[in-house]
Amino acid sequence: MNVVETAIPGVLIIEPKVWGDERGFFMETYRSNRYTELGLPADLVQDNLSFSRQGVLRGLHVQHPHAQGKLVQVMWGEVYDVAVDIRRGSPTFGQWVSATLSGQNRRQFWIPPGFAHGFLVTGESALFTYKNTEYYSPETEFGIRWDDPALSIAWPLDGLSPELSAKDTAAPCLSEIPPERLPSYEDYP
Repeated sequence: MNVVETAIPGVLIIEPKVWGDERGFFMETYRSNRYTELGLPADLVQDNLSFSRQGVLRGLHVQHPHAQGKLVQVMWGEVYDVAVDIRRGSPTFGQWVSATLSGQNRRQFWIPPGFAHGFLVTGESALFTYKNTEYYSPETEFGIRWDDPALSIAWPLDGLSPELSAKDTAAPCLSEIPPERLPSYEDYP
């Protein structure tokens, strides 16, 4: 597999090895020993699957405490995926990186604990998988506004308005979240 470092240390784009011929293809989507060699935790405890249509934007989502690291991948369709560093004290606090994930490129995106995560469906629809380092904890989940002007995320909307959940529409900007509510760089270096 090929690993691409992003502008934020620890956030990785992973390109698994794909074997294919005229019949189709085969790939390993996860193999613990290979991923732990990259520094990912061995204990991925929950798998999630979501399906969304074009123009749906999910995020930016955070869980703290019980911060989740996420290994994400698109099985079918295409998304623009974003990770935002919200770790208090981090040298890259408030910065974001993105990756286009699709059923065609088969890339994976590793988002460490302490990051907000969101994605925009840019294809007709998308089947999206997550492997998480922590169980979902609704009482510790919160959101950050997807269009926070201080973050200036370059969502590829092409003039369209994204389709959001009520929860994501009401999310505050990062600056409106009390600092003690955010994960710490000391806890998630």
